[in-house]
Amino acid sequence: VQLQASGGGSVQAGDSLTLSCAASGSIFRINNMGWYRRAPGKERELVASITSSASTNYADSVKGRFTISRDNAKNTVFLQMNSLKPGDTAVYYCYALIVLIGGGSRMSEYWGQGTQVTVSS
Repeated sequence: VQLQASGGGSVQAGDSLTLSCAASGSIFRINNMGWYRRAPGKERELVASITSSASTNYADSVKGRFTISRDNAKNTVFLQMNSLKPGDTAVYYCYALIVLIGGGSRMSEYWGQGTQVTVSS
C-alpha cells in the first residue's frame, strides 16, 4: 500500500491550498483518513481526520479555515486550506487506517511521504 500526497507549496498569508492524498495497493477497506503536520521545533499535530462515514474532526487552530473530505471511490482524502497563516507552515502528512485484501479484519496504519506548506506574511 502506498499513500501519495500532493498539493503543498509556498503561498502568502490569506491564500488557499488544497492537499490530496491517494491510497493505492491491495486495499479492501479504508477506515479513518486524515492529516497531521509537524512544524519546525514543534510536536506533531493532528490537523483533521475523517471517518469512512464522513464524520470529521479538526484541531481548534484550523476550525473554520480547513475542510477535510474524501472520495471513497478513489481512496483519496483532501484537505482544503483557506485563510492560511504563517503558523500553518509545516510538513503535512496524510495517513489512513486500511484493511488489506485477504487481511481479515486487521487494520494497519499507513503514511504518506509528507508535503511542505510554507505560508509567508
